[in-house]
Amino acid sequence: MTTIAWGIPSQTRTSHARPARAAARRPQATARGTLVLTRRGRVVLATLALLVALALGGLFANGASADALGEPVNVAVHTVSPGETLWHIASGVTVPGQDVRDTIDDVLELNAMTSVDLVAGQQLLVPQS
Repeated sequence: MTTIAWGIPSQTRTSHARPARAAARRPQATARGTLVLTRRGRVVLATLALLVALALGGLFANGASADALGEPVNVAVHTVSPGETLWHIASGVTVPGQDVRDTIDDVLELNAMTSVDLVAGQQLLVPQS
């Protein structure tokens, strides 16, 4: 038997010289007492300033809404009789020349009611004129 030798090219690795890794850049020494903020530090400070502004805005908004309520309204307590309607009650306390529907809206708001349904014996706050 005959042997045949095949020439296989050898694969040699060529090494390429890598550049030396650059050292992490650090801020140069500055004058004593000077603060150098990183990007993360600036983001944290901006977020903190925003939160403080929102908190202060919330405090002042609550105070402003109390001022927006206006003057206190004189009210009387009315006990609902059987068969009585909100229109009947409101028309009894509405100042002549004003709309009864406005008084009904006032009664609904004063009593935090979502409907005009009444129950006998229910006590309502009604505005006094």
